[in-house]
Amino acid sequence: MRAVGVDLGARRIGVAVSDSSGLLASPRTTIVRGLDPAADRAALVALVAEEGAGTVVVGLPRELSGREGTAARAARAEIEALRALLEPDGVTVEAFDERLTTVTAERALAQAGHDGRSRRRVVDQAAAAVLLQAWLDSRPRDASEARP
Repeated sequence: MRAVGVDLGARRIGVAVSDSSGLLASPRTTIVRGLDPAADRAALVALVAEEGAGTVVVGLPRELSGREGTAARAARAEIEALRALLEPDGVTVEAFDERLTTVTAERALAQAGHDGRSRRRVVDQAAAAVLLQAWLDSRPRDASEARP
Protein backbone atom coordinates (compact mmCIF):
# COMPACT_ATOMS: atom_id res chain seq x y z
CA MET A 1 0.00 0.00 0.00
CA ARG A 2 1.16 3.53 -0.73
CA ALA A 3 2.47 5.96 1.86
CA VAL A 4 2.46 9.75 1.73
CA GLY A 5 5.28 11.81 3.23
CA VAL A 6 4.57 15.30 4.53
CA ASP A 7 7.11 18.04 5.23
CA LEU A 8 5.28 20.75 7.18
CA GLY A 9 6.53 24.27 6.68
CA ALA A 10 5.22 27.61 7.83
CA ARG A 11 4.39 28.68 4.26
CA ARG A 12 4.40 25.43 2.28
CA ILE A 13 3.67 21.74 2.81
CA GLY A 14 5.85 19.41 0.78
CA VAL A 15 4.25 16.12 -0.22
CA ALA A 16 5.83 12.91 -1.52
CA VAL A 17 4.37 9.49 -2.31
CA SER A 18 5.72 5.98 -2.36
CA ASP A 19 5.28 3.47 -5.12
CA SER A 20 2.73 0.72 -4.47
CA SER A 21 5.44 -1.69 -3.30
CA GLY A 22 6.60 0.74 -0.61
CA LEU A 23 10.20 0.81 -1.80
CA LEU A 24 10.65 4.17 -3.52
CA ALA A 25 9.55 7.69 -2.56
CA SER A 26 8.99 10.42 -5.16
CA PRO A 27 8.17 14.11 -4.81
CA ARG A 28 4.48 14.72 -5.51
CA THR A 29 3.48 18.36 -4.95
CA THR A 30 3.69 21.41 -2.74
CA ILE A 31 0.63 22.80 -1.00
CA VAL A 32 0.93 26.54 -0.42
CA ARG A 33 -0.55 27.33 2.97
CA GLY A 34 -3.50 29.68 3.06
CA LEU A 35 -5.03 31.57 5.94
CA ASP A 36 -7.24 28.61 6.93
CA PRO A 37 -5.35 25.63 8.40
CA ALA A 38 -8.50 23.48 8.03
CA ALA A 39 -8.47 24.11 4.26
CA ASP A 40 -4.78 23.13 4.10
CA ARG A 41 -5.58 19.89 5.96
CA ALA A 42 -8.55 19.23 3.66
CA ALA A 43 -6.26 19.55 0.63
CA LEU A 44 -3.86 17.06 2.19
CA VAL A 45 -6.67 14.63 3.09
CA ALA A 46 -7.95 14.80 -0.50
CA LEU A 47 -4.48 14.05 -1.84
CA VAL A 48 -4.10 11.06 0.52
CA ALA A 49 -7.44 9.69 -0.71
CA GLU A 50 -6.47 10.29 -4.35
CA GLU A 51 -3.24 8.34 -3.86
CA GLY A 52 -5.00 5.53 -1.96
CA ALA A 53 -2.44 5.79 0.83
CA GLY A 54 -2.70 3.71 3.97
CA THR A 55 -0.07 5.65 5.90
CA VAL A 56 0.87 9.30 6.19
CA VAL A 57 4.35 10.04 7.52
CA VAL A 58 4.72 13.56 8.89
CA GLY A 59 8.12 15.06 9.54
CA LEU A 60 8.88 15.91 13.15
CA PRO A 61 11.41 18.79 13.13
CA ARG A 62 13.56 18.02 16.13
CA GLU A 63 16.55 20.14 16.98
CA LEU A 64 19.98 18.70 16.16
CA SER A 65 20.31 17.73 19.83
CA GLY A 66 17.17 15.60 19.47
CA ARG A 67 15.15 17.95 21.68
CA GLU A 68 11.66 18.97 20.59
CA GLY A 69 11.31 22.72 20.30
CA THR A 70 8.54 25.03 19.17
CA ALA A 71 8.45 23.69 15.59
CA ALA A 72 8.15 20.09 16.80
CA ARG A 73 5.33 20.99 19.16
CA ALA A 74 3.48 22.72 16.30
CA ALA A 75 4.05 19.64 14.12
CA ARG A 76 2.69 17.36 16.84
CA ALA A 77 -0.48 19.47 16.99
CA GLU A 78 -0.82 19.19 13.20
CA ILE A 79 -0.24 15.43 13.39
CA GLU A 80 -3.06 15.09 15.93
CA ALA A 81 -5.40 17.13 13.71
CA LEU A 82 -4.53 14.92 10.72
CA ARG A 83 -5.07 11.76 12.80
CA ALA A 84 -8.55 12.96 13.70
CA LEU A 85 -9.33 13.40 9.99
CA LEU A 86 -7.60 10.32 8.54
CA GLU A 87 -7.68 7.52 11.09
CA PRO A 88 -11.49 7.08 10.94
CA ASP A 89 -10.92 6.11 7.28
CA GLY A 90 -8.24 3.58 8.25
CA VAL A 91 -5.23 5.77 7.37
CA THR A 92 -2.40 5.64 9.90
CA VAL A 93 -0.57 8.90 10.69
CA GLU A 94 2.99 8.63 12.00
CA ALA A 95 5.60 11.15 13.10
CA PHE A 96 9.15 10.61 11.81
CA ASP A 97 12.35 12.49 12.63
CA GLU A 98 13.06 14.88 9.77
CA ARG A 99 16.34 16.40 10.90
CA LEU A 100 18.41 17.59 7.92
CA THR A 101 15.88 16.50 5.25
CA THR A 102 15.67 20.00 3.77
CA VAL A 103 19.47 20.32 3.78
CA THR A 104 19.77 16.94 2.02
CA ALA A 105 17.11 17.92 -0.52
CA GLU A 106 18.76 21.31 -1.19
CA ARG A 107 22.13 19.65 -1.81
CA ALA A 108 20.65 17.04 -4.14
CA LEU A 109 18.79 19.68 -6.14
CA ALA A 110 21.91 21.84 -6.40
CA GLN A 111 23.96 18.86 -7.57
CA ALA A 112 21.28 18.13 -10.18
CA GLY A 113 21.83 21.63 -11.57
CA HIS A 114 18.78 23.45 -10.21
CA ASP A 115 19.40 27.14 -9.61
CA GLY A 116 18.20 28.91 -6.45
CA ARG A 117 14.83 29.93 -7.87
CA SER A 118 13.94 26.47 -9.22
CA ARG A 119 15.12 24.83 -5.98
CA ARG A 120 12.77 27.01 -3.92
CA ARG A 121 9.81 25.81 -6.00
CA VAL A 122 10.46 22.12 -5.32
CA VAL A 123 12.59 21.87 -2.17
CA ASP A 124 9.60 21.17 0.10
CA GLN A 125 8.40 18.21 -1.93
CA ALA A 126 12.00 17.00 -2.34
CA ALA A 127 12.43 17.19 1.46
CA ALA A 128 9.19 15.20 1.84
CA ALA A 129 10.64 12.56 -0.50
CA VAL A 130 13.87 12.38 1.55
CA LEU A 131 11.79 12.01 4.72
CA LEU A 132 9.53 9.35 3.22
CA GLN A 133 12.45 7.40 1.74
CA ALA A 134 14.17 7.36 5.15
CA TRP A 135 10.96 6.05 6.71
CA LEU A 136 10.55 3.39 4.00
CA ASP A 137 14.18 2.31 4.43
CA SER A 138 13.79 2.07 8.22
CA ARG A 139 10.95 -0.44 8.05
CA PRO A 140 11.75 -4.14 8.44
CA ARG A 141 11.19 -6.14 5.28
CA ASP A 142 9.90 -9.68 4.96
CA ALA A 143 12.22 -12.13 3.24
CA SER A 144 9.62 -12.36 0.47
CA GLU A 145 10.03 -8.62 -0.13
CA ALA A 146 13.82 -8.71 -0.31
CA ARG A 147 15.38 -7.21 -3.40
CA PRO A 148 17.37 -9.53 -5.69
